[in-house]
Amino acid sequence: MHIPDGYLSPQTCAVGYAVSVPVLAVAAVRVKRVVRNRHVPTLAVFSAVSFLAMMFNVPIPDGTTAHAVGAAVIAIVLGPWAAVLAVSVALAFQALLFGDGGVLSYGANVFNMAIVLPFTALVVYRLIAGRSELTSGRRVAAAAIGGYVGINLAALAAAIEFGIQPSLFHDASGTPLYAPYHLSQTIPAMALAHLTVAGAAEAILTGGVVAYLQRANLPLLRLNHPGVPETAEESATAGRKLRPATVATAAVGLMVVLTPLGLLAPGGAFGEDAPGDLDLSKVHLGAVPTGLNKYAGWWHHAIFDGYDFSNDAHPWVGYIISAVVGIAAIGIAIFLIGLAVQRLSRRGTDGADETGDRPGAGSSAVSTP
Repeated sequence: MHIPDGYLSPQTCAVGYAVSVPVLAVAAVRVKRVVRNRHVPTLAVFSAVSFLAMMFNVPIPDGTTAHAVGAAVIAIVLGPWAAVLAVSVALAFQALLFGDGGVLSYGANVFNMAIVLPFTALVVYRLIAGRSELTSGRRVAAAAIGGYVGINLAALAAAIEFGIQPSLFHDASGTPLYAPYHLSQTIPAMALAHLTVAGAAEAILTGGVVAYLQRANLPLLRLNHPGVPETAEESATAGRKLRPATVATAAVGLMVVLTPLGLLAPGGAFGEDAPGDLDLSKVHLGAVPTGLNKYAGWWHHAIFDGYDFSNDAHPWVGYIISAVVGIAAIGIAIFLIGLAVQRLSRRGTDGADETGDRPGAGSSAVSTP
């Protein structure tokens, strides 16, 4: 689902940024609750899990591959705005360091995987879970279904972005300038991958984490469920501090070790071929579309392009090192974002306090939400 540079026109990429950047700005403000509650390490762990989940390529019957994203579970546990930031950070490092997804198309990828997916998943989860107890199996099922629906709607958005390119952007002869696939090709291809394998992977990941938190860390699960009635079990442990993410950290370590399993999947994801790897006969073209060829190499500073080292005889080593580098970069970025948000929050609070101390300003003072 990572759209590379060259597959979308510059105009489409501009629209992607125009939509995604304001949402990211709002997310940075709305995520203050997570920062105030000292859950920045948890947010970093979830962002790392999302990054690693997207490295696991699972084979699809048509010879391509797909992957989970992990955005749904972040939205359910920490809220949709935290999911927007966590997944966006992961996508940024994938594009900049590893050449996975484009830099020009980053806005579109954020829209699909960091906005459409988590918000859709959370809406579906809440509709199905209703007012059920936080420890009920209904919530596990709701989480799994939410993840499944969310990733499929995100895939549909990507399919539409791909599929409108030939109709909107072509030369005088009608030859596509960018993605050469029409909607009649993109929608079935993305549906096959995500209604089957990728959807199941997102559902298992989302439902599995929620089920684990029900048993091991109910206070963390409570964070984004303030209106759900407490159970007797929860009331008995109300004073318990949130446990450190020891198990989550161990899970991240295990995922790092297992990431090379993604190399076993033959082929690549639909719509992510390099220009030289395009099967031109399938799209009835005699040459690579000129716009695709022009912008495909726009960002050429990826350090570990394709999660690998040049001329490395053991690609699994490069995959593991890439995973370690990626989660380290993500952890640093999330902590810096948390620090910035925290400082801005303090400034807002200090400003409100100063205003409130002025004579006659009592009722006009504005407090930080």
